[in-house]
Amino acid sequence: MCAMINAFDDAMNRIFADPNLAREAVYQRSGVDPVIVRVIARQADQVLDFGDTRVHTGNSMFDVLVSDVLEPRPDDTLIVDGESYIIQGDPVRDPERLVWTLDVRPA
Repeated sequence: MCAMINAFDDAMNRIFADPNLAREAVYQRSGVDPVIVRVIARQADQVLDFGDTRVHTGNSMFDVLVSDVLEPRPDDTLIVDGESYIIQGDPVRDPERLVWTLDVRPA
């Protein structure tokens, strides 16, 4: 089992290092020095029911390695390509516990 986890960890590190998939960003928690991280941007569509109407909205999300950000929190800031985002809601880890998915909104 340990070798399998190392294989997943190695794969994630390679994916996040790929300049075609990931970008450099700054992770900022209040009262703590900023940290340079690599992120993968995702645009997830969300369907919301509003009375008798269904509305499609775009959500901005970023994946970040758990090894780069141990405990992301709502209201922390992520700066990507000069744009600031605020984490909203609780971050979610993948099943292997290697990657956080951060739901964000523009700052």
